[in-house]
Parts: sequence; C-alpha cells; structure tokens
Amino acid sequence: MTLYQQRREWLLSQIEEDSVVILVGNTEKVRNKNILYPFRQDHDFYYLTGFAEPDAVAVLRPGSDQPFVLFNQPNDEYQEVWFAARSGQKGAVEKFGADKAYDIAKLEQQLPALLGLRKHVYLSDELGLYQHRLFDWLHSQRKQAKFDQPKIFRTLHSVLPYIQNKRRIKTTEELSLLKHAVNASVDAHKHVMSICKPGMTEQQITAEFFNRAASHGCSDVGYPTISAAGNNACCLHYSENRDALREGELLLLDAGGDYNYYTADITRTFPINGTFTSSQRDIYQLVLNSLDAAIETVKPGASWNSMYPMAMKVLAEGLIDLDILKCSLDEALETKVYEQFTLHKTGHWLGMDVHDVGAYLDESGDWVSLQPNMVFTIEPGLYFPMHCQQVDEKWRGMGVRIEDDILVTETGYENLSAAAPRTIADIESVMCA
Repeated sequence: MTLYQQRREWLLSQIEEDSVVILVGNTEKVRNKNILYPFRQDHDFYYLTGFAEPDAVAVLRPGSDQPFVLFNQPNDEYQEVWFAARSGQKGAVEKFGADKAYDIAKLEQQLPALLGLRKHVYLSDELGLYQHRLFDWLHSQRKQAKFDQPKIFRTLHSVLPYIQNKRRIKTTEELSLLKHAVNASVDAHKHVMSICKPGMTEQQITAEFFNRAASHGCSDVGYPTISAAGNNACCLHYSENRDALREGELLLLDAGGDYNYYTADITRTFPINGTFTSSQRDIYQLVLNSLDAAIETVKPGASWNSMYPMAMKVLAEGLIDLDILKCSLDEALETKVYEQFTLHKTGHWLGMDVHDVGAYLDESGDWVSLQPNMVFTIEPGLYFPMHCQQVDEKWRGMGVRIEDDILVTETGYENLSAAAPRTIADIESVMCA
C-alpha cells in the first residue's frame, strides 16, 4: 500500500492545508433482475486507495493525525456467503492503510466532524451518488453554528485535475502493469492471426483473443473488443461481432487485455485467408507508413500534436499516388480532403482507462509537451465503406487501422506493442505458417 500512500501524500501537498478531499467510489449496477454487472472501481478512487470494493468513500485531510479515513461496507457473514468477501473496517485499516474506517452507513453521521472548520472541499463523485447531499455538506456548519461562533463559508473544487494530470506520467510500477497487459495482448493478437480463417465468426475471434489474454492473467479486456470483418471495419466502434469471416476480406481487430486495472490497446488488420490482395496491400502499407512516420516524431519535448499532421501528410501523399485523391498535396493539406477517409485523430493517452485521463492542452491552450513515462496510442486509419461512391470499387468495403502503444523514454520512444505482427511479410508469415 506504500504506492497509494505516496500518491495520497502528493495530492495533499498540492492543496490548501484547510482542505478536505472526498472521493466517492463506484457502486454495483444491475444488469437484469437480480444479476449485477461485474464490479469495476472508479479509477481515480482506486489510484489513490487501491480499494476495489463497491460502496466506499475516502476522506483525505492534509495536516490531520488521521489523513486517510475510509467508509466501506462492514463484514456480513450472510452477504459474504452469497456474494464476495469484504474487507470490513478492520481490513480497511490493516490491508489498505486507512488511519480510521467506518461503516459506509455512518458517512452522514461522521462527515461533519471530518469537515470540521476546513474551508475547501475537493470532490470526486463521477456517478453523482451524493450530489443531492453536497450543498448540505458545504453549508451545514455555518447554518448550525451559534451567532457568536465561527462560520465557515466552504468552497467546492474538483479534485480531478490534480489526479488525472498526475496519471499522465506513469510510475515504474504502472509501467510494469501496462507492459504486462501489452505483452499479453501481443500474444493474443498473434494467436488470433494464426487461427483465423474464412468461415469463423467475429465472435469466435473475440473469444479466442480473450482466452489467450486470460492465460497471461488478464481478468478482462479494457474495452469492448472490435472484431470487424470486411465493411464492418468502417464502423469505428463496431462491437456487434456477429458476422462470419469471408474469403478475400480483411479483419480489423482492435483489442487489449486488462491486467490489474491497466489496459493495452492494440489494433491489427489482416487478411482473413492469410494473403493480402493487391489493393489491400496498397492501403495497408500506406497506413503502416503513416504510423511509422508519426512514431518517429515522438521524443521528450515534442508537441502532442506533432504526430497527427505527420500521419496525415503521409496518408494524403499516398492517397494521391493511388489516384484516390485527385489534387496536389498542397491542396489536400489545405482543404483536408483526406479527412473523409481518415475520420479520426491518431491517438490518446493510455493507462487505467483505454482513453486515459489528463489534459492534452496546457493552461495557455497550447498542446502539452511529451515527457518521459507518458504512454499513448498512435492509430491512423483509412476507411472506404461499401456506399462510398467517391472511390473505385476495388477499395470499397475496406477499413484498415493499425495501432501501437508508445512509451516516451528519456531519449525518444519505445513501441511497446511492436512484437504484434505489423508488416505485410510478418502477418502473412504468421497466418500461413
């Protein structure tokens, strides 16, 4: 628990001495009738506590002799027989480092004393579980104080900018978890390529990916797997995963295993029968070239946005060479005509969330500069749906995206997912072995 304690101490050093931080964890959600969705703790709550049970609230107070107070579910033999074991208040102290723990049912009773005369309240309550009580918490002291007693006019702040911008820079421990998730996902992508063939279904591919990632300890995937065959790949967040894999088409697989709250995010596109057609090779190689060009811009001090224009320039040049765009490069870049085929930006932060938190712009409105131990994806793509009349028929029904997970190092970058086959030769070698 030392890591979580260090994070809490850092946070409390950033705010006013007369502050209280209230972190609200997630609650369980009903899937249907008496069946619940698998529980997932709020990531900002988990980042500071390591506590993964539902219905918990953490109260942090700088300068207090009890800076970390946790409200959580009590031990309950009946509930724990039917459902999951609970840490209870004793476990909250002994296992999770709380200075004091209370039954969550006593939150309203104990909170006024914890707020005391502190003037600043920093809140994280993403599900809005206590929004209906918030103003009572802020104003109760001054409304209940006698006329000759101090009245505290509290100010409400969001604590999320502190936590989420901190999460952009990964610690050694976080990088270890991320690399494990990426390596598990690389192996799962290789496995899927090796067994893929016409007649399978997108759902079978999805199951095979998760099964292989699970063999490396991944308890889940970090986001709904996109297993998109043929024209389905032109839907960016396709997740139905029901169609059959057909001869002569491509399969776009966007999938990442989740390991101990950290997720990979890797996309590979490959021919279902193991061999690229001529038109598929042209589009695939163009996307790969743009990805590699964007990756080469990564280094400490570079602008976050330096990757995107480089990738777009390469894509625009290639689309002109393939006679898909019928204009000069200068015209293409000025009018951004290529955007009808590229559709999205080229990446996002990666960590506990697949689209991880933290600002992309600094306080001046400029793009943030890359720093060592930032991790993000780069994922250019080209999409030509069946209904796209602007292109020759040979390109239609094809979506190609290639996505790698990139770590900024002291001198440049490390492509964490490079071992997942990405060149045409490597993909065909794995699939035809």
